[in-house]
Amino acid sequence: MAYQCPLCHSPMTRQARAYVCENRHQFDIAKEGYVNLMPVQHKRSKDPGDNKAMIQARRRFLNGGHYDAMRDRVAALCAELLTNHAPQLLDLGCGEGYYTTHIANVLLEQHSDTKVYGLDISKVAVRFAAKRYPECHFSVASSQRLPFADNSLDAIVRIYAPSSAQEMLRCIRPGGFLLTVTPAARHLFEYKARIYDSVRLHEESPETLDGFTLEHSEKVNYTMTLPGDDAFDLLQMTPFYWHASDEFRHSLTQASVFPCEADFMLHLYRKK
Repeated sequence: MAYQCPLCHSPMTRQARAYVCENRHQFDIAKEGYVNLMPVQHKRSKDPGDNKAMIQARRRFLNGGHYDAMRDRVAALCAELLTNHAPQLLDLGCGEGYYTTHIANVLLEQHSDTKVYGLDISKVAVRFAAKRYPECHFSVASSQRLPFADNSLDAIVRIYAPSSAQEMLRCIRPGGFLLTVTPAARHLFEYKARIYDSVRLHEESPETLDGFTLEHSEKVNYTMTLPGDDAFDLLQMTPFYWHASDEFRHSLTQASVFPCEADFMLHLYRKK
């Protein structure tokens, strides 16, 4: 097990219903199967992360299969890269676990001893994930303070999530991988055109990450034909929701279909 204590950074071992470190810091395992590794003193608010309404909207939207082309490509890249025995992968900012479980299922077909972790700051999201996807290891924790030992992970997948490059570098083993997914230029262009007077395209250039070498970049682009309810759920998943007019929100719920571009950039880095 790759978890380390978020308080003293010593290794933790799993007991019956808790993870415990050598300094006797104990973190109970919830009945759903996840562990909360976010000490109170590390929180910036009472309930950080996405709320229940946002998570339910995202789950409904993702269950419609609208992002499956991106999800499947991410999982395929992970399978190509992780050919070693007993690989360990972290889905950073896993939300309700939709991507996490698919990656896990693909990797488990290759290696039955694969361990896939999902981490999110939202306790509500992690509770949903752990209850539905028992094949993964879920934890509540900050992406700025990863509760994993140095050089313990073979790969990290980061889909949209905020992160600390220094923490990712610390946790990934030498030669391990970081796979990021970010919006490409025209992602959700049709939403922005209806919300803003002037539309700015997303930047597609890869990040420069100290300690990592960029090995591969590719784009996944296609047009979604969204039923009105799914289009409204997607709006709720994004910051656009707070800028959209009531008229536009209502029009989505009444629409039979809403065509919209999905446009993603995938960047693959290797730790030096």
